[in-house]
Amino acid sequence: MQSPPTTPSKRNTSPSLFFRCLDLVLPWLTPQELAMASLTCTTLCNLSKSITLRRASDASRSLEPHPIPFRNSLDQHPYAYFIYTPSSLTPSSSSSSLLRQPWGSSHYESDSDTRTETSSLRFVDESGNCASSGCECAETCEDGKEGCPCVVGFAGFDGVVFECGPSCGCRLSCGNRLTQTGIQVKLKIVRDRRKGWGLYADQFIPKGRFVCEYAGELLTTKESRLRQEMYDELSSGGHFSPALLVVREHLPSKKACLRLNIDATRIGNVSRFINHSCDGGNLSTALVRSSGALLPRLCFFASDDIKVDEELTFSYGETRLNSKGLRCFCASSCCVGILPSEQT
Repeated sequence: MQSPPTTPSKRNTSPSLFFRCLDLVLPWLTPQELAMASLTCTTLCNLSKSITLRRASDASRSLEPHPIPFRNSLDQHPYAYFIYTPSSLTPSSSSSSLLRQPWGSSHYESDSDTRTETSSLRFVDESGNCASSGCECAETCEDGKEGCPCVVGFAGFDGVVFECGPSCGCRLSCGNRLTQTGIQVKLKIVRDRRKGWGLYADQFIPKGRFVCEYAGELLTTKESRLRQEMYDELSSGGHFSPALLVVREHLPSKKACLRLNIDATRIGNVSRFINHSCDGGNLSTALVRSSGALLPRLCFFASDDIKVDEELTFSYGETRLNSKGLRCFCASSCCVGILPSEQT
């Protein structure tokens, strides 16, 4: 007797495989897309909730040594959505590869080699080859002791920290690469009723300790001005906070300066949540140059001992050209009431 044909409903039925596929797809969705998917059925609703919880548990998407959680007891915003990069990106790499980024999958694990370096922009010789200007130390430079040429740095650059770079023979464990191993201190992102999100210490941070670098998209001056015009218009409603930072480094000749435009509004790291303080805050900034790298990086160091649960802040500057700019809520004794603004 011939057996009955298999009905389509019984073919390739594997609920566990179906759920695994969903867990791979849903983390690529934006919050709005994820919310729409959660309305489809109970299964998608439950998966969306678990993804939201995982997103809130680590803003860095496992790209940093420690998870950096969101904490919010004020409203219904569990996290802030943005594309994460540990180090700054050039426009070509950010536009082509980071239109979306997986975030929230229970199977997603970062690759230790995914850290992107600003130092990918290197000095080249007349033939177009990378100029090797790093040290030849085998594994470590013994915490910057004499003998390592990188300690000497670039003659004439004042107030700049010098480290080993991509052309050096030493490893990341070298004592002269303190800002190149990710965020080693424990941090958290906390929701404030007036400021919005802010970055806080989740451990004691001693004075002088490296905290993080300011990472985002590296823009040309023309592009940064165009974005600033757009951000000013969006900020006029009071519900948009841009994170475009302009850094100027005076060259040894004192006749020119290098302008660095870093936009962490759409693509950046947790430094985008550091708020301004009119009294200078508890973080100091320093330009860090690595041997063989063309551009410096802006890094934050603790300017004083920082206690657990203390907010991390620094001064955005002193110039305030817009008398109707965004309000400042730093609550310091010298608070001006308006966030710094200048012509970019």
